[in-house]
Amino acid sequence: MLSSSPTTITIETPDQPDVIALIAELDAYQDSLYPPESRHALDLASLKQPNVLFAVARDGMGAAIGCCALVLCPGFGEIKRLYVNPCGRGHGIAKKLLALLEARAIEANCQLLMLETGPYQPQALALYAAAGYQRRGPFADYTNDPLSVFMQKNILL
Repeated sequence: MLSSSPTTITIETPDQPDVIALIAELDAYQDSLYPPESRHALDLASLKQPNVLFAVARDGMGAAIGCCALVLCPGFGEIKRLYVNPCGRGHGIAKKLLALLEARAIEANCQLLMLETGPYQPQALALYAAAGYQRRGPFADYTNDPLSVFMQKNILL
């Protein structure tokens, strides 16, 4: 259950015990939906790279309840690891995580954000579409996969 105190969303390091536990929840959720060859998650070492911004949502008690990463690549940014614990869902936390990282991308003069998600996550697809992301084909090292949905958003027009 979400505390009545306000949720905070800040850029943090992913190698904190409660954040690692949150990422493990996300991995378990993804494992229940997709086979390993269709999962494109970043591990903890990758999330700690200097070109990665990692946002954490914390409830009023300070517990990590959501996370999202932005990987700044040459020519675009990639949204990765967006997850909100079930107790925090329905409060706009995913939207706020995404908005923070979009703002940081703009500050970094990143003009294009892209992402890969799966077709068995209708809430994620709805969130991204509502935030202005449009479907596209594979990008970077991704290949066509029926269990991948690719999306993009131009953030600097």
